[in-house]
Amino acid sequence: MKVAVLNTSGKEAGRSVTLDADVFGIEPNDHAIYLDVKQYLANQRQGTHKAKERNEVAGSTKKLKRQKGTGGARAGSIKSPLFVGGGRVFGPRPRDYSFKLNKKLKSLAKKSALSYKAKDNNVFVVEDFTLESPKTKDYINILGALSVADKKTVLITSDIDKNLYLSSRNLKPAKVVKAVDINTYDILNAHCILLTESALPIVENTLKA
Repeated sequence: MKVAVLNTSGKEAGRSVTLDADVFGIEPNDHAIYLDVKQYLANQRQGTHKAKERNEVAGSTKKLKRQKGTGGARAGSIKSPLFVGGGRVFGPRPRDYSFKLNKKLKSLAKKSALSYKAKDNNVFVVEDFTLESPKTKDYINILGALSVADKKTVLITSDIDKNLYLSSRNLKPAKVVKAVDINTYDILNAHCILLTESALPIVENTLKA
């Protein structure tokens, strides 16, 4: 699949690149995508939730009322889950939600996600560029020239460019990542994938390895 290389003005640079069919043209595996996205979201969870159970709640241990003769149910502790302010039954406890996946499955998920984007013509290759200084307005102008300013984008670069990163950090729908750090969630969460020329072979070689 051939794609024209664009410059920062949104025009064709006069050359094109071929997207590797083994990365951008495979039959997508939806289950691999599901597992990889599930792992990514699970790994984002802190897992620090905690509720007090009846043995941790502060309160008197005095029996509330006599055992018999009241016409109501027996009650021995104000810390019972049945009363307001009592402990919680089987409340959440701190835990680690992360789990592991095989490297080959994660690679398959990324290739599947990229293949979906390529099939929808949402993969753009941009010639390498940088910004003289961190300026959000300049980055917005580049996205506007590429006609993607109103869409969620992920710019994949060969190496992290501090000025590019700082210029995009304040834009909620825009993200800049290194080629070796891409993940399935970011690919699927974006409407358009922007690849710099130098990042394309890194992505292809990494996922084909």
